[in-house]
Amino acid sequence: MIYCGIDWAESTHDVALVDDAGVLVTKRRITDDAVGYKILLDLLAEFGDTEEAPIPVAIETSRLLVAVLRTGRRKVFAINPMAAARYRDRHPVSRKKSDAGDALVLANILRTDMHAHRPLPQDSDMARVVSVPARAQQDATWNRQQISNQLRSLLREYYPSALTAFESWRNGLCRPEAHELLRAAPTPTRAARLTHTQLQAALKRADRQRGIAAEAERLREIFRADWAHQPSLVEEALGKQMLALVVHLEAAYTAADDLAEAVEEAFPQHPDAEIILSFPGLGHQLGARVLAEIGDDRSRFSDARGLKAYAGASPITRASGKKSAVTRRWVKNDHLNHAGYLWAFSAISASPGAKAHYRRRRDSCGDWHAAAQRNLFNRMLGQLYHCLQHRELFEEQAAFPGPPELEVSAA
Repeated sequence: MIYCGIDWAESTHDVALVDDAGVLVTKRRITDDAVGYKILLDLLAEFGDTEEAPIPVAIETSRLLVAVLRTGRRKVFAINPMAAARYRDRHPVSRKKSDAGDALVLANILRTDMHAHRPLPQDSDMARVVSVPARAQQDATWNRQQISNQLRSLLREYYPSALTAFESWRNGLCRPEAHELLRAAPTPTRAARLTHTQLQAALKRADRQRGIAAEAERLREIFRADWAHQPSLVEEALGKQMLALVVHLEAAYTAADDLAEAVEEAFPQHPDAEIILSFPGLGHQLGARVLAEIGDDRSRFSDARGLKAYAGASPITRASGKKSAVTRRWVKNDHLNHAGYLWAFSAISASPGAKAHYRRRRDSCGDWHAAAQRNLFNRMLGQLYHCLQHRELFEEQAAFPGPPELEVSAA
């Protein structure tokens, strides 16, 4: 049997093929384009690659190249770079490294330990269509929050009156009224000069409809109060930096909203959407995020425990000698774990059984809030696994049997 390892780079990829004895059969460097991909497929075919018995491939990551390789029944293994680095040290002690050598290491990983590594899931095209905007929307949301935090930190350095003026608004710094006012007065000195008419005009440009006069008067009093100031030249420079952050924040909001619309359009078309949406706390956005991470390849996880470990919902035990500790998992799918935290938080309000389970973990088991939510996520993830495997909708009574008060008293 032949095993293939590919060390990918931006413009070229090193390919190594080894046999059962670990002997290097051939090696090749290909370009990252259609010509290089054809050379790779021809090379695999030359050494016995067929549709019935494809040669397994190990690679760290490369989305387009992996898409070319994942045809038919071929198994493609994504090897963690940290794991590959440990394998590299098994034989040479000089710590030498080369791209061709890394490709050989990856091929030998499959030769010796293919059973210990998981091939990439064979998700349907529709699942991939959902996963692209769902993951991008989640990343855009995180990016939006990061930029908002940067803006808040910058305003605290030179423009505290703006933070005071916007703190009474929900999502203050993210509102269009705040952006219009910051553009009209990027420094506290300019804000103190704004007239009542100018403030009203800024609020109207942000499409505010009610209480404009009263709000303008409130803002005018705050901006004209006595505040500490940076030197005038420094203040102007900080104002320019702030305006650049406002532009980035508005772009992040637009991107997140556009991607959310794409999720709303794609997710309902997937066959698993009905089952996922039947669970309390899961709407189109969170449901799409969950589907994007677990996929629709039913053979991906052998049981619910594997899915729970992948999501970081189940605890992990570290034991050595007489010491043993049960802690949370740090190595996990961060996107799925974050979606699970929001899912559990929403389920507490949407499901009486979920709320009773959460209260039992807090009151009877002594869990902190995050630990109780993680335990609830762990339980509901197992229920989701069962429902997807058996094509069943969520049922409150089956998921949390008995009245909530009985479940709370049962410990």
